[in-house]
Amino acid sequence: MKSFLLLIGICLTISSSSLIASHASATSSPSMEKDHHKVDVSSYFRDHEGTFILRDLKKGKTYIYNEEQANKRQTPESTFKVVNALIGLQLGAVRDEYDVKRWDGVERAFDIWNQDHTLGSGMRYSVIWYYQDMARDIGATHMDEWLKKLSYGNKDSIGGIDHFWLDSSLEISPLEQADFIEKLVKEELPFDQTIMKTVKRMMIQEETNGYTLFGKTGTRLSDSGLGWFVGYIETGDRSYVFATKVDGSGTEAKTITMDILKEYGFMTE
Repeated sequence: MKSFLLLIGICLTISSSSLIASHASATSSPSMEKDHHKVDVSSYFRDHEGTFILRDLKKGKTYIYNEEQANKRQTPESTFKVVNALIGLQLGAVRDEYDVKRWDGVERAFDIWNQDHTLGSGMRYSVIWYYQDMARDIGATHMDEWLKKLSYGNKDSIGGIDHFWLDSSLEISPLEQADFIEKLVKEELPFDQTIMKTVKRMMIQEETNGYTLFGKTGTRLSDSGLGWFVGYIETGDRSYVFATKVDGSGTEAKTITMDILKEYGFMTE
């Protein structure tokens, strides 16, 4: 297995600079001050413009491919389901991960959406209508308050209570996504600890003896021109946060992420 030291020391050719310069513009925002290093995983992005971020939580080091894209804010799409679930549980808009919402009979894009769902299955299958319904139950006032409390991206919910995160007004950068996931992993967000544990459990993608992968995809459905995969991987007593964004689909962002993690030994049985 290629170790993490091999990943950062040889295979990814990290620069010697200790901090990547942030770009100050209306569409970008720097993350919290971290020990940032450039990293070259361009071979995984031959077919897509994008960025990859990996953060070693134990060492506090962040490795970034394509810093310009890493600082550029775009709509979170379905990665916002993580935030939506946290807020919904905290405010009692849903009781728990098994809270059922009945399908309204409207045929939607994916067959799996056309049935009853729970909070957990809605996360697993990225069921937009479930989380839109929960957002309406949360209400615009409470949602706006929580976006500000979390300092989530540009904190803009003007696009409408059931649509603002979907190719609309809310925007967040990949580095800000990584910052948010780090706080979730460490359970440092302003939610009840049991609620954060519940949402993290709903984010599990794969679980083996060697690692547990947590994540959420997001895709701009209007043209599939924006794809996210954000989350973290636990290996032994170490946790690594990641955020990948591509000019493609969330599925493609997830594939790139997993290919990198597998190649460099993070996903071993």
